[in-house]
Order: sequence, then C-alpha cells, then structure tokens
Amino acid sequence: MNSPTWSRNTVSYVGTVFVSAFLLFQIQPLISKAILPWFGGSPGVWTTCLLFFQSVLFAGYLYAHLLSRWLTSRQQFLAHGTLVALAVVSLNVLPDSSWKPTGEETPSLRILILLAATVGFPYFLLSGSGPLLQRWYSLSFSNRSPYRLYAVSNAGSLLALLSYPVGIEPFLPLPIQAHVWAGGFGVYFLGACLCGFAMLRAGTTQVGQDTPISVIRPVGGKMFRQWFLLAMLASASLLSVTNQICLDVAVIPFLWVVPLSIYLLSFIVCFESDRWYRRRLTSLVTCFLIVLFCLQEVFRGVDSLVLETGLALAILLSICMLCHGEIAKTRPDPAQLTSYYLTISAGGAAGGVFVAVGAPALFPDFWEFHLCLLAAVLCGLSVLFEIPPAPSEDRGRGALGKVLAVIPVVAVGTLLVESITNYQQATAMQRNFYGVLEVMDDPIDKAIIMRHGHIIHGVQLKPPSLRRQPTTYYSPRTGVGRLLKSLQADRESLHVGLVGLGAGTLAAYGRPGDRLRFYEINDIVIEQAQTYFTFLRDTSAEIEIVPGDARLSLEGEADQNFDVLVLDAFSGDAIPTHLLTVEAFEIYLRHVKDDGVIAIHISNLYFDLRPVLAAIAEEESLSMVGIQVPAIAPPVEPGSEWVLLSRKEQIFKDPLLRSDRIAPTSQRVLWTDNYSDLFRILKTD
Repeated sequence: MNSPTWSRNTVSYVGTVFVSAFLLFQIQPLISKAILPWFGGSPGVWTTCLLFFQSVLFAGYLYAHLLSRWLTSRQQFLAHGTLVALAVVSLNVLPDSSWKPTGEETPSLRILILLAATVGFPYFLLSGSGPLLQRWYSLSFSNRSPYRLYAVSNAGSLLALLSYPVGIEPFLPLPIQAHVWAGGFGVYFLGACLCGFAMLRAGTTQVGQDTPISVIRPVGGKMFRQWFLLAMLASASLLSVTNQICLDVAVIPFLWVVPLSIYLLSFIVCFESDRWYRRRLTSLVTCFLIVLFCLQEVFRGVDSLVLETGLALAILLSICMLCHGEIAKTRPDPAQLTSYYLTISAGGAAGGVFVAVGAPALFPDFWEFHLCLLAAVLCGLSVLFEIPPAPSEDRGRGALGKVLAVIPVVAVGTLLVESITNYQQATAMQRNFYGVLEVMDDPIDKAIIMRHGHIIHGVQLKPPSLRRQPTTYYSPRTGVGRLLKSLQADRESLHVGLVGLGAGTLAAYGRPGDRLRFYEINDIVIEQAQTYFTFLRDTSAEIEIVPGDARLSLEGEADQNFDVLVLDAFSGDAIPTHLLTVEAFEIYLRHVKDDGVIAIHISNLYFDLRPVLAAIAEEESLSMVGIQVPAIAPPVEPGSEWVLLSRKEQIFKDPLLRSDRIAPTSQRVLWTDNYSDLFRILKTD
C-alpha cells in the first residue's frame, strides 16, 4: 500500500531538486547577458555576477542550515513556503533601464546592487532549496542517502548551462526567457509544497538534530578547514580560468557556460560514486597539465587560441576533480549535511571574493591564476605523498618521485617570476574592472607603447620630430588614415567620433576647426593617454573625451552629425560583441551624416569580422569597402584591416580608397543583442 506513495514522494523530491537547480543556473547567463552591454562587455561583468551568485549561494546554504537546526519540520515548511510564495508574487527578473550606469559609479558595486534588487531574493531561496530539500528527504526516508539528490541537483544545473547557449539564447528574446524562467519558478513553488507535505506525512517534527549524537561520525575543525580550502581553490580556479578565456576570446554566454559546466561536472562525477575519483591519477594529471601550461606561457611554443583555451579548460577540470574528489570522499553523516554544504559554499564564496574583489585590489596583473596553479600543484603533491606506496615500489623510486615533484613547483614559480619581472620593467601597469593596461618603453624602436594584455593599443615615437606621426593601425597608409585624408581634401572641417581612445593616436590627424569626440569606458586608458602620450596635447583639433560605454553614451545623446564614426574596439583578443549588433548600428547611423562613414578596425588574430559587417551592411542598405595593408615594421607599422560603411557609395570612389581592397565575402553572420555566434567567424588558417 505504501509503495505508490513512496514512489510519488520520491519523484516529487527528485523533480523539485532538479527544477530548482535548473532555474538556479539558468538565471546566471540570462541576467548576465542582459546587463553585459551596460558595462562595456567586460569579462569583469561575468566575474562580478559569479561573485554575487556564489555569495548568495552561501547565504542560501546558511539559511537552510539555520532553518533545519532551529525549526521543527512543520515550521520549516511554513517558513520556506511563505517566503517562496512572496518571491513568486514579487518576481522581477530583468532590470529596467533606470539601472543603466551613468559612468560615474563603480561597475562592480553597481552590478551587485542591481542583481540584489532583481533576482537576489528568488536566487537566495533557490540556493537554500538544494540542502533543505535533501534534509527533508533524509527525514522522509531515513533509510536512504540524500547525497544522490546532490548529483541530481548538479545534473539540473549542468543541463541549464548547456542548454542556454544552444537551446535558449538563439531562439528566445530576453523578455521571453525571463517570462519562461518566472513560470519555472512557479513550478518550483508547487514542487516545494509537495515535498513539504511528504515530509510532514513522515511524521518527523523534532527541532534540530534528528539523529542521535552517539551514531554520528564526529567531524573536527581540521576537516571543515579542508573542505573550505578545497572549495575555495576550485571556485577561484573557475573564475580565473573564465577570466583568461574571456580576455582571449570574447565575453559571451557560451564561454561562461563551458568553465562553469566543467566545474559542475566534477561535482556530479565525484558525488555520484566514489569509483570515479582516482586520487593518484588525478593528482599526476593536474601537475602534468600545469607544467605543460607553464612551458607554453613562458616559451610561447604554439600560438593557437584552440590550444591555449583547451589547455586552460583541461587544467580547470583536473583541479576541480582533485578538489571536489577530496571533498566528496570525506563527506559526513547525513545529519551533518547542511553544515557540510554550508562549509563548501563558504569556500566557493571566498574563492569568488578573492578573484573578483581581492585580486584586482592586490595585484597589478592576473597573478591570481598563477597562485591557483601553485595551490593546485601543492594540493596534488600533498595527495600523492599521503597515498601509501605500493608494495612493488622501492625506496629509490620513492626518492625519485620526490625529486620529480619539484618540477611543477619550479614551473609555476618561473611563470610567476616572469610576470612579476614584466611588472617591474613596465613604465606603468594598472588594473581595474576592465583589465590590465601597461605602458612600456621600447628602446629599440625609440617609442612608448600601450598594451592591453598581448595587444598593442598605441605607439608613439619619442624623437620630437616624429612624435606627431600617426603609427600602428592608424598610419596614413591604413584604411582610416586614407579615409581621413580623403575627407579632409573635400571638407573644411571634420566632426569625428571615435569609440576607443587608446593612446589617442588618431588625434594626430586633427586640423584647426576639426572636432574629435572620443568615447572611452576605461578611466585608466584616459589617464595613461594623457600622462604618457602627447597625441591629445599636440593636436590642433578640438578634443573631447566622453567617459563610459560608447553605446550607452551615444544612445542617450542628441544627434552628433559625425562625418566619420571610428569603431576601434575589436583589435584585442576579446570582442565586445554588443558593439557589433544590428541594434548598435542603428544607434551609430543616427549619429552619422547621410554622407558620413563608419570606419571599423577589424584587425584580429582569431576572428574574421567581415561576415558580421557584411550582414549589417545588407540589413541597413549600406555600401561596404574593406582595406587591408601588410606589416612593414611592427610594432610601429603593423598590418591592419579596416572596413568602411556608408549610405553613399560614391565616397569610396576616391583613388585613395581604391587600392588594397579586400575581396567581398559571401558569408553573412548577423549579430543581434539576443545572439552573437563567434564560432562561424573563427579564423581557420
């Protein structure tokens, strides 16, 4: 007679845990994508969002822990059910336009407050749902382990992440996504009620500890510290690797999802069964991959985006398997389940705080990733030395192992020393929400150089007779150089908008009467351009610098009537995709004269942006010309590739714009604010 009831109750628990985890991780890319264009498309947006989600996850686990310790089963059900009901009626998933930044506030703080005011409360309740429902399950079925529900939870989370970039983002606009998510939250409310009724029918009404203390395996402070530190290392590695990948590629949901999916997959594998985690093998693989990564970074053996990204993801997987495997093999009695999860979530939140808040304040460069590698090596070696040697191993082999153990430590140390040395040799190196910006002196070319990561953003020659000469991607032979010379021959003065300041090189073209209006989101770029370079001071044109995201600034401004609008934000490895969507170009075209030109710098190591611009030109009925010139003397005269768009085709008939044209592309890849596909424009040669 009880079998059908037992089956229905089990399905209720499994289904509700799955739905809560799915919603928990579906909202992360959804809300992050919604606010990404507001904050310049920076990798810091996702890092800050992850910090928020991990911190609220800890708060949710603390809520579940206190609820299960202080209240009876009936009180727990009433309290949680009431709060979820309140969240359902007050749900507001997407922020309105009043949350858009003005450019004066701290981006990280603004994002945290925005998230708290929109999805904070429902996310908090969903965060506590996992451990709370597992606790209710252990009370409903005292003879069954609740830890399998943890694997169900992580499976729901993983499916949510993997489905978003391939099944949700391409097909549903953000407002529809938000409505669907809100409907799912209502389903979760009904499921939580069913689970609560099942627990009450089981008849457990005690407050706090329901298992006699005498049968609980004691857990000491050392074990709690171990859980905390291992969880912190895995979380910090997740955020560090995600930062590295987004800085090298682009800030898009797919590249957020892959590292986080790896992180969750390691949870699923390690908690599903003890047979999947092999301590010795995982430790050895972790150390080997880290040594391989250090060799690649120090010697730059192969310049391949796929290799570097794949290696970083493999390292993340091995570190997460090591950390979560060690955590899973020491899991306590179910009666201490909420304390266990609370400690793990606290470690995860601490890792997020370290990478998103501590590291930018403490380190001028991305040294937190190097420190994670070092910690992972030490963790792997400690596990290896803890494992008793096999009977077949003699002392000589044991001694050899200790000698070989030095190799990964030295490899990571060398990488860290190299990074510190680069910092000491730089003229200036500063870091903020938007990344690391470096100014260095080049005695060989007698120039001062601005770098953002591996990408040069400006070069100025130091001899007084040459310092006003435009260099790099903006020299007279480049697409933008020819365009400006062509228009200057026809027009007495030019009003030019420039998205991206860099060193201010294009100011070298300014004449008396010209007006140059720079849009720059990164205040460090503005500071360094004005401090270490003289292009802005030397020009004869009127200069204006508008801080903040260019798209948001242009969206809120009156029509500027630009003769030329220069978009120079895509030469770096990471592509701010929100600046290349149809919606963005509709804003740009409003500010450009009928006979004006939009000039886009598309020199990029990994991506061919021509199909994107060709699709936009077709959509907006624009004429398009591409101009590519080869390198002469890098870094002063590197090669460059520019695309020019205009409503008036006759502008491109000037002889200056006829040579070095790029053959038109037949491929079309239209980007919108809802979807941008980078893989279709990935360079393969």
